[in-house]
Amino acid sequence: MAGVTTHQNPRPRVSARLAAIAESATLAVDAKAKALKAKGENVIGFGAGEPDFPTPERIVEAAVRAARDPKFHRYTPAAGLPELREAIAAKTMRDSGFSCDASQVLVTNGGKHAVFVAFAALCDPGDEVIIPAPYWTTYPEAVALAGGISVVVDTTEESEFKVTVEQLEKVRTARTKVLLFVSPDNPSGAVYTPEETIAIGKWAVEHGIWVITDEIYEHLTYGKHKFSSMPTLVPEIADTCVIVNGVAKTYAMTGWRVGWMIGPKDVMKAAINFQSHTTSNVSNVAQIAALEAVSGDLSAVAMMRESFERRGTLMHKMLSAIPGITCMEPQGAFYCFPSVKGLLGQNIGGQTATNSMQLADMVLEQAKVAFVPGEAFGAPGYARFSFALGDADLVEGMDRLASLFAR
Repeated sequence: MAGVTTHQNPRPRVSARLAAIAESATLAVDAKAKALKAKGENVIGFGAGEPDFPTPERIVEAAVRAARDPKFHRYTPAAGLPELREAIAAKTMRDSGFSCDASQVLVTNGGKHAVFVAFAALCDPGDEVIIPAPYWTTYPEAVALAGGISVVVDTTEESEFKVTVEQLEKVRTARTKVLLFVSPDNPSGAVYTPEETIAIGKWAVEHGIWVITDEIYEHLTYGKHKFSSMPTLVPEIADTCVIVNGVAKTYAMTGWRVGWMIGPKDVMKAAINFQSHTTSNVSNVAQIAALEAVSGDLSAVAMMRESFERRGTLMHKMLSAIPGITCMEPQGAFYCFPSVKGLLGQNIGGQTATNSMQLADMVLEQAKVAFVPGEAFGAPGYARFSFALGDADLVEGMDRLASLFAR
């Protein structure tokens, strides 16, 4: 426009901190599959990490009643409804044997938010956080946003994707502040034994290292594998340990967005103050639904766990029968995490993949089957397949893979 002078601002439009965040690979795969479905494609998605069951009816009804109650139409305490914090403390003692006070509980907007708040509460710029790989895609991003530095420790199928004290000791430095511990694990499905958990916990205590333990899959273990909580087995770590958990996986409540964080009172005071300035209270209706969930019995959970165990066994068998794929039988969570290295470099439907990301795109294009490539979890050459979907779709999807790779 004549007579108007424009000035170039050399400063970036988006902050470097947020510009560096990678898109959630699991959500991206799910979105791509849903977009193809919207176009009429018959896509079977193994990408999303959420139960296919509806939220139990008693929980839904509690939410309906809460929605009609005017007292829940207003702001409530930022740390969570007092009755829910009490119930979470009681549930934690019931399910994992760890004793805590309601004042040590912060109700968050889902488990993912609890993870972010936990790292924000513990990390200063330059602090190192040890993260065993494969890892859930969000962990390194949460560390980076908190100013921390992720130190990734690789594990293998041969070690059942579990890290050892010896590996942890090799990467420990004067800057090591936190160890992330996840059991049952996403994406590998690994479950640490009590002996392994104790050894790692005692190592952390010895060296004054904090532990953030993600217990979101605590009720989903199979066969001889059982969940054990590190601060229960290693009581002396309680003052340097933060637990993150939520209702999403156990009660089929991924969309309700209720999680929590449990830790020492000084850390929790800082975390609660932080939440008071970011999100304030979690939706009251969702909190009442969560209260019903954690206060009730685990019968619905047992039914879902039984279905997941059956599906996991079936998926493991069908994946293992495909030449070029090796797969550890899932010990917990609801994922198989096979190695697809034997498929790389092969001519599949006229195309060749050199990594698991390319393989995932090829499989989606040719077989209309979606899975998350291992690169998303720091484990190239692997793939995550969720078995939290109906039996018919599971079998159809596995059959499509077998047919594709048999060409």
